Amino acid sequence: MTGFAYHIAGSGDVQRVAVGQALGADAAGLVWVHLETTDEQAQGWLRDTAGLSDYVVDALTATETRPRCEAVGSGAFVNLRGRSREELDTSDLLASVRIWAVKGHVFSVTRKPLIAVGAVEEAVKASAIRDPGDLITSFATAITQDLDPDVANLGDELDACEERLDAAQIFTLRRTVSRVRSTAIGYKRFLSPQRAALEKLAALPGDWLDDDDRLHLAGAADRAARMAEELDAIRERAALLHEWLSDLRAEQIDSRSLIIAIVAMVFLPLTFITGLYGMNVQGLPYAQAPWAFDAILGGCALIAAGIVIYFVQRHWFER
Repeated sequence: MTGFAYHIAGSGDVQRVAVGQALGADAAGLVWVHLETTDEQAQGWLRDTAGLSDYVVDALTATETRPRCEAVGSGAFVNLRGRSREELDTSDLLASVRIWAVKGHVFSVTRKPLIAVGAVEEAVKASAIRDPGDLITSFATAITQDLDPDVANLGDELDACEERLDAAQIFTLRRTVSRVRSTAIGYKRFLSPQRAALEKLAALPGDWLDDDDRLHLAGAADRAARMAEELDAIRERAALLHEWLSDLRAEQIDSRSLIIAIVAMVFLPLTFITGLYGMNVQGLPYAQAPWAFDAILGGCALIAAGIVIYFVQRHWFER
């Protein structure tokens, strides 16, 4: 079972301790236990040593999770989603952190390494965390601050694609646009319920959430809402850009098909003439004349030139 624990005394002193020694810390301070696994050993420790209820343990170690907030007794369970250091599946782009908080204790569990955990740990070491509300607020703020630039980069990638809109780069641009759209959809899937979870948490009763914590949670919820709206705009822009690229590709195909049709029209009568005079039968006019080959060749050239001139006058090459 991997993880770490911190004891934050009421005076602000911070001490990192082993997970097995965390619950023996002074009850007057804050104990934060973070587990980086959801295996059976972690479940047993949370149930038997930490004394958490089966409902809370199941929520902390569930395989499939989505952002939510739920009050349980005098505490609260919160599930948030943020970016991971590992490359995740395209259908699940954000890793989860499950948090159980009561006055004096916070238990957090992750299955994948969450980038925000490092930022929260730095805040703890800097003595910026004093109570469970501060810790959860730090998680929410770190997650939104980490996601914000990534969402902005998605918009910048679409801007770059629009600037490079060119028939010669259709396939490269379509791959980029499809990836951006897929990422935006994956992020939006979790950011909307995450906003609702943070708003619900900010409104929960409890003396372990200060007014300042509630304000910071509301701010994190607003940022999540703004990112969700931006992701909606990115998704719509990506869909529109994909349509433009599809239209550009269709125009490119139509142009090439037109050229092929013109070439076929030029050579169609020539093929008929050469096929006719290529028959190995008796009675072909001027078959024995020494000038026949030159005459047929000149006639074919005149016919081809006439057809090309006709298409030029009809402006077919400009279509």
